[in-house]
Amino acid sequence: MLIGNWMTKDPISVTPETSMMRAAKTIKDKAVHMLPVVDDAGKVVGVVTDRDLKEASPSKATTLDVHELYYLLSEIKVKDIMTAKVYSLTPEDTVERAAVLMREKRIGGLPIVDAENRLQGVITESDVLDVLIKITGVLHGGIQLGFALSNQQGSLLVLIEDLARMGCRVMSVLTAFESEAANQRHVFIRVMDMDKSVQNKLVDELKAKYEVLYVTRDDVPPVRP
Repeated sequence: MLIGNWMTKDPISVTPETSMMRAAKTIKDKAVHMLPVVDDAGKVVGVVTDRDLKEASPSKATTLDVHELYYLLSEIKVKDIMTAKVYSLTPEDTVERAAVLMREKRIGGLPIVDAENRLQGVITESDVLDVLIKITGVLHGGIQLGFALSNQQGSLLVLIEDLARMGCRVMSVLTAFESEAANQRHVFIRVMDMDKSVQNKLVDELKAKYEVLYVTRDDVPPVRP
């Protein structure tokens, strides 16, 4: 899954000369946590986050009066508080790589740049969650089956063929190689919903041939604003 297909394009950005006050207002008004900082050529030179702004803001215990405080905040520029060491990826990188990088660096988002370091978009933790939701098909409900499956070549194909023979319509297939057994992997398959009696018969037949970790039905309610 390429970042270019999931990132937020034409993201909001600021320049190094943008005031701290304007950056803070933009983050609040647009409900974002990070703003890329770009120069006149559109190249990324830093990022400013809501954390940067909070750390640079005067303490509530300050002795400055409101006019002095307003003046101070208007004089502080983004270049004075931004993070200049920027982790970034390109639209051709994968969403999975973005997730790993954000996890390792403990950051909530990444600027996405082209070969000339010009800003193309941003990808955030929320975007990665959107990917997970869409590729699993969970919003369509259905039944998820978890298996401990052999790593032997062709084992997944046999399982898929068995599910098709049993009348299942497969919605998504995910695998994880985090099992303690070196010769096993965990496989998570979502199939379209079915009558409970049919489901019980299906599970009994699967358990006779496979190690079934769990069976769960997702009845996802509509999202309300």
